[in-house]
Amino acid sequence: MARRRRLTPAVSPAPGSAVPISAPVSTAPAAAAPIAKIAGQSAEAAALREITAGIQAARDEGRMVIEIPLAEIAPDHLLRDRLAMGAEDLAALKASIAAHGQRVPAEVTPLEGGGDGSHYGLISGWRRLQALTALQAETGEARFGVLRALVRPAGAAAESYTAMVEENELRVGLSYYERARLVAELTARGVFADQSEALRTLFGSASRAKRSKIGSFIDIHEALGDLLNHPAEIPERLGLALVSKLRLGARTQIRSALTKARPANAAEELALLERLARKQDVSRAKQAGDPGEPLRDGLTLQAARRGRTITLTLSGARVDDALLARLQEVIRKAEGP
Repeated sequence: MARRRRLTPAVSPAPGSAVPISAPVSTAPAAAAPIAKIAGQSAEAAALREITAGIQAARDEGRMVIEIPLAEIAPDHLLRDRLAMGAEDLAALKASIAAHGQRVPAEVTPLEGGGDGSHYGLISGWRRLQALTALQAETGEARFGVLRALVRPAGAAAESYTAMVEENELRVGLSYYERARLVAELTARGVFADQSEALRTLFGSASRAKRSKIGSFIDIHEALGDLLNHPAEIPERLGLALVSKLRLGARTQIRSALTKARPANAAEELALLERLARKQDVSRAKQAGDPGEPLRDGLTLQAARRGRTITLTLSGARVDDALLARLQEVIRKAEGP
């Protein structure tokens, strides 16, 4: 209980005047000193800055999942390794997202100055983005209007492509043609110095034999890619057989057959390719039994091409060192300085 003391006036009060009463003396602790308040506020601010910095670091390093409006994402930021997604696959993915939401986050990277309003470029999650876009258009529900994604730091294009390939290889697996197309196109774009570097970087975890097969399918892409409508459907065995035919000089023959036939679907295209892979190379058979094209001065010429190698064979009594020297000089002049 607080102690009280009586307040005694210095003089006696006049009659009828108010008499002072006793007042309580407060025993509450003194207010905190200003320096203590400042110290507490500084500690709170430091803790808040630390939390904010941690959140920003997690976001910058690609460890935080955020929701990004679909309109802010550029789906064609990278050359896609998957050529197409079937209607059944799309329907199954849409049903899963509609029932359970987007369970696995995609990966994006920040873009600078996107003229179309895009703030992020898609690295992986193309199938999820397509499914969400379709669901949002069909239902108008806001929950389908955002993509849950990890924001990866903006880095070298090669790293982004490698991340995309690794994710798709683990989830769905790429066909040999899709792998080969990616190697060829990225080398042509200058992302990699050559196809060997692209193969080692993108498919470094694959065996040497597998990388060799991918390299073989590059021949199909370069020779027939513009004519094929379903190249991802080509199985390994058929693809290697086609590569063998192409390297034996059947490129023109196969292209002509594809142009004339114009297969209506994947099954017809594969059946045609099977026939072409089994078909005997008429020109090569003719060369085997043909003595060659007669030239003047009693010379005979035989010519053959295998892949990127052309073999010219001259035979006859006039074949000597002098003829060889003249031919070499003609070839050098034809190539220019």
